[in-house]
Amino acid sequence: MPAIAAQELTTAMTEQLVMEWYEALDQHAPVEELVRHVVSDGLVMSFPEGTLEGVEAFRDWYRTVTHRFFDEVHVVRSATIGPRAADGADEAGADVRVVQVIVNWQTRVWTPPASHSQWLGFDAHQTWTVALEDGAARIRSYAVDRLLPMPGSAAL
Repeated sequence: MPAIAAQELTTAMTEQLVMEWYEALDQHAPVEELVRHVVSDGLVMSFPEGTLEGVEAFRDWYRTVTHRFFDEVHVVRSATIGPRAADGADEAGADVRVVQVIVNWQTRVWTPPASHSQWLGFDAHQTWTVALEDGAARIRSYAVDRLLPMPGSAAL
């Protein structure tokens, strides 16, 4: 029997999305596992290195970062999920929530021809919008608002 699609974006669905997202990033999961967590149309992601729009741009970004960073660990310090809009939808009619995330990100990076890799550690403050699409919580926008380096971290 097919699963019944959700009709409302719940806090539990949004929390699960946040956890699954970072777990997939840590594992360098196949890009399709990450793509299933983003909206099919209208995706906007802002990182320190620039802003990307759309799923294909996300695929390119993911390919780049998974070939640059390794031994990644993301630890969610907090995820504050805002209430649904008073009428339950945004101006386009989608069920949307705003999520404020603080995640500790630690990784290693090697820049050829360096003799050793470098450790990077940051607390990333992020703002997401999460929309209900096809009965699932999906990232519509994702912005890294601030990156606060940990003591001893190399520069990004």
